[in-house]
Amino acid sequence: QLPAGRLQLTLYQYKTCPFCSKVRAFLDYHGLPYEIVEVNPIMRKEIKFSSYRKVPILLANAGSPLQLNDSSVIISAIKTYLISKRNSLEEIVSFYPPMKTVTEQGKEVFEYGNKYWLMLDEKETKRVYPVKEVRVEEMKWRKWADDWLVHLISPNVYRTPREALASFDYIVREGKFGTVEGFFAKYMGAVAMFFVSKRLKKRHHLQDNVREDLYEAVNEWVKAIGKHRLFMGGNQPNLADLAVYGVLRVMEGLEAFDDMMVHTKIQPWYQRMEEVIKKAEA
Repeated sequence: QLPAGRLQLTLYQYKTCPFCSKVRAFLDYHGLPYEIVEVNPIMRKEIKFSSYRKVPILLANAGSPLQLNDSSVIISAIKTYLISKRNSLEEIVSFYPPMKTVTEQGKEVFEYGNKYWLMLDEKETKRVYPVKEVRVEEMKWRKWADDWLVHLISPNVYRTPREALASFDYIVREGKFGTVEGFFAKYMGAVAMFFVSKRLKKRHHLQDNVREDLYEAVNEWVKAIGKHRLFMGGNQPNLADLAVYGVLRVMEGLEAFDDMMVHTKIQPWYQRMEEVIKKAEA
């Protein structure tokens, strides 16, 4: 537990972004108060202060102001800070250096080294991860959530023109759009993303019925947890639980989410996650 006011946090986000949802799930579960700035996805003037033009961005003040980028870096750095009292948050963030890489499409992007590692000493590591396999498992599934699960969201929520329109109705309703912006975003965005989802389907080698990939993924997750654990973290969620929950949560209220609940074994775990996060928030 940190003294009141010790860590001041401001999250710049799109509410319906799965990476932003991951960060909110983490902060809520750990009972960390934070302010939200909803970013206009067209103009993005709310983050004009930043050369990093993606969300989430977390501004953290733990004695001095600091900007944290990338959802997994944010989670790993803040979790390290909560556990370890040896280093300042600024020092901890320096352990996750940005590295410029080029994608298959020739686009320059920043990747962050070590982003699934918590920067702990041997004693702290033993306390958090009693056996090595626990840490390896958590890192594996956090990476899986970023590298695979998140790529199943768009092809599923924009699968048909009707679903694409329903998804953009939700995005506009929950996001920060002007009246005219919202109208064009809803209808033009729905059409655009319907076709983009087809490209994503091809890029990620998904099945003709993309629901099957979603069902297989979440059932794989449930199988990895097994029948004898409430969460992958045991009796309480770990960072992998929070990542998977955060990604899946953005589909709530949409047809893809309802189908997933009916056709997979995810529901008991998902409901447990909802309960522990609500309890932590309260």
